[in-house]
Order: sequence, then structure tokens, then C-alpha cells
Amino acid sequence: MPKKVNWQVFGNTRRHVFDCLPNVVDGPESHPQDSIMGISRSSRHKRSASGAQRAHYRKKRKFELGRQPANTKLGAKRIHTVRVRGGNLKYRALRLDSGNFAWGSEHVTRKTRLISVVYNASNNELVRTNTLVKGAIIQVDAAPFRQWYEAHYAQPVTKRGKQTAPADEEAKKLSNHVQRKLEERKKEGKVDPLLESQFAAGRLYATISSRPGQSGRSDGYVLEGKELEFYLRKIRTGKQKHAHNA
Repeated sequence: MPKKVNWQVFGNTRRHVFDCLPNVVDGPESHPQDSIMGISRSSRHKRSASGAQRAHYRKKRKFELGRQPANTKLGAKRIHTVRVRGGNLKYRALRLDSGNFAWGSEHVTRKTRLISVVYNASNNELVRTNTLVKGAIIQVDAAPFRQWYEAHYAQPVTKRGKQTAPADEEAKKLSNHVQRKLEERKKEGKVDPLLESQFAAGRLYATISSRPGQSGRSDGYVLEGKELEFYLRKIRTGKQKHAHNA
């Protein structure tokens, strides 16, 4: 049986050593640096527009390699680091369960729990498998935003909350300065009815604006106004089509 040699131990002198050793297999198994190159994103291996086969004038390059997608799922946080060009690191999120989301109209950002993926313009399969990608429409926990609103405006975020407000909160004594400040805030503390119904349900619609497979984070912003109305229509029509097909 011929011997197999680990060429890494010989460095640049491996050819000289190979010529001196008898009965040595010189194949892909013996050249680790040749076998690690896989799928290429280069266009040199593609035919030209005329259909002609291009000449192979150079080997594959590291900067042309294709890596497998992250396919970030909902679950306990798990992030891998990937060494990339220049010695830099990318953070490949395999699973995430929380992220930072901005409430744009109130200029506030809170870390909150991710609940589910409800819509994706590119592929319904990403909704079924709860895959987190940039641009995905998801539902997040409304509790951090509700707590901030009630602390900032000193009033419940929903009408139902105003009716069931405990009496001990109303009995708290505040200084005149704080009372005036809260009264001024309450003038601008109106919440969109669509958002108010979501707060009552405990879930807010949001979109992911980061790239979980590149930065390892699922950050984004809460949907409001025309954008929220648009995606609510999309979600409803999608459910109707699904029910009709079933």
C-alpha cells in the first residue's frame, strides 16, 4: 500500500521531498490547500455570451469562494465567527431570540424578544421555517415599549389600560415641576390606533434592517403609518390565499 504524506509539514520544499520519496501518492488527499476550495462565485468557469468555453488560465481564488447561507432561525442565540478578507471577522448568526428595535415616532430603542416571522416578500418558505433575514416582517414582544411609554408619559398605552388603571398609581404625589412636565408630554403622547391594538395583544409588527448572517444581529424598527398598513394588507391576503388553497 503506498504511503500518504501530509505535505503541510514540509512547507515550500514539498516538491523536492516528493521527488526523493518512493511509493508516495500525490493526489487531492495529499494537498489539503487544494481540496478546501469548493464552490466558486467567479465567472471564469462560465461560458461566454457566444457559448464558447473560456480558457483556464488561473486557479480558483479565495476572494471568489461561495459560502453556505446562514439561514438564521428563531431559537437560543448561537453565533459563529468567520475569518474573512483582511483578517476581519464576520458574525454568522445561526439562531437568534432577541434584537434591538427602534420605535421611530417616539425616538426610542429597546431590546425585545422575537416571537415569529409573519411575512417575507421574497419567499413564503422563509415564513414557514421562521428564518430571519433582512427585510423580513416579524412580531416582537411589546412589553419593553409599553413599559417605557407608561413610565415616560405616566399613562397607559391603551384605552383598556386606562379603564383598569389601579387607584394607588393615581394617588402618588408628584412635585409641581414633574406634573407640569408630564402634562406637556401627554399632549404629544398619542398612539396610532393600529399600534394601540397591537399593544393590547402584546405583540408589535417590526421589520429586520440588519443582516443576521453578516453582523450576527437581528436589529430593526417597529412598523408604523403607511408602511404598517401596507404589510397588514399583505399579511391578510396571504392568509386568505393559504386558506383558499387548503
